[in-house]
Amino acid sequence: MFVDRAQVTFQAGDGGNGVTSFRHDKFKHRGGPDGGDGGDGGDIILMASRNQNTLADFRYKKTVKAEGGESGRKSKKHGKSANDMKVLVPVGTAVMGMNGETISDLTTDGQITIIAQGGKGGFGNAHFVSSTRQAPRIAEKGEKGEVVETVLELKMIADVGIVGLPNAGKSTLLSVISNAKPEIASYPFTTLRPNLGVVDIDKRTSLLFADIPGLIEGASEGKGLGDEFLRHVERTSVLVHLIDSYSEELEGDYKTIVNELKSYKIDLSERPRVVALTKIEGKESRELESKIKTLKKLTPRGTQVLSISSPSSQGIPELLRVVEKRVEAAQKAQSRKKSKPSIPVITLKQTEDSWYVEKSKEGFVITGKKIERFARRTDFDDYHGRQRLRDIMKKMGIIRELERYKIEPEQKIAIGSPEIGTIEY
Repeated sequence: MFVDRAQVTFQAGDGGNGVTSFRHDKFKHRGGPDGGDGGDGGDIILMASRNQNTLADFRYKKTVKAEGGESGRKSKKHGKSANDMKVLVPVGTAVMGMNGETISDLTTDGQITIIAQGGKGGFGNAHFVSSTRQAPRIAEKGEKGEVVETVLELKMIADVGIVGLPNAGKSTLLSVISNAKPEIASYPFTTLRPNLGVVDIDKRTSLLFADIPGLIEGASEGKGLGDEFLRHVERTSVLVHLIDSYSEELEGDYKTIVNELKSYKIDLSERPRVVALTKIEGKESRELESKIKTLKKLTPRGTQVLSISSPSSQGIPELLRVVEKRVEAAQKAQSRKKSKPSIPVITLKQTEDSWYVEKSKEGFVITGKKIERFARRTDFDDYHGRQRLRDIMKKMGIIRELERYKIEPEQKIAIGSPEIGTIEY
């Protein structure tokens, strides 16, 4: 089954907890702390693979979870770290957040991205031994692994996209010019999924063509098959717009497709294109010339309008030559655009140690990357763990800032937004 969109939650593994332990040997009095550190949780890595061609694996598997690290043990034994989880997705998969922002775009075979990072293991009490603290009773909790909610969208990697109304001859053209075997029938909406075909233009050039399921008026609003398959046109360099030469509404047919391309979330109507009248077998040359003139008046300047017959291959070689030139020109233009130096944007970057104090109804809220990381590793039910967090806040200057805000005894200090844990002043 072809699935080109899926909503998936990736949950990296949690880090293992550190332990509080003291050495107890028969003939060793006060052996000292020997609690080991917890192991790291596994990352989730997405990898683009040309052996995958659909997102069907995620149709029912909505959550992908990596293993967590093991807790530390006594005798300073380190907990085992979990293996990273590698998840294969098709080449051309775009990974987006729930707000629509692009997290990663996997466009080449073997390309990888760490979509969710595993949590670090917590330190055991053996880690905190010092000359002034010889019997620490502190052990950290392992960090939670990242949880990332995503939308995966497969956008086929093709040089040329074939578009048109249902039954315009898109699948027939693809079957003639390539080794693809799309379903072909005399009824509308025969093609229910995009089809790819490699087309050898000559001995030195091959182009990848994508046949996009037929569009109708209102597709951008969900009518017919909707505009779901237009995402597969996003990466194409050139569009081949097919129009049935037997249609009585030539102008209307052309404008319907152009309007749907324009109404898509990315305006595709400006994409370089070649227009071709199909099914010309049995048509008189005078009638074809008249139809071509009509289309030339509708198309942007420089757009070539041709006539073809897929079954007899009439006009096909010329169409492929024209498409090859348009693709070459479009790719050169895109390459120049990418190589243009961009104006650097200077932004104020928050440092790792930055933190912020905000007054709340119950007391105060402290936010900041470093202090929140320490808070996540703190066992708030343990007195020694809470005391260590207070010491860290004092060293970072947070306690002094709270005193400047005139904090009162027993007022609550919440760490993180949303709240990770709370201590009293």
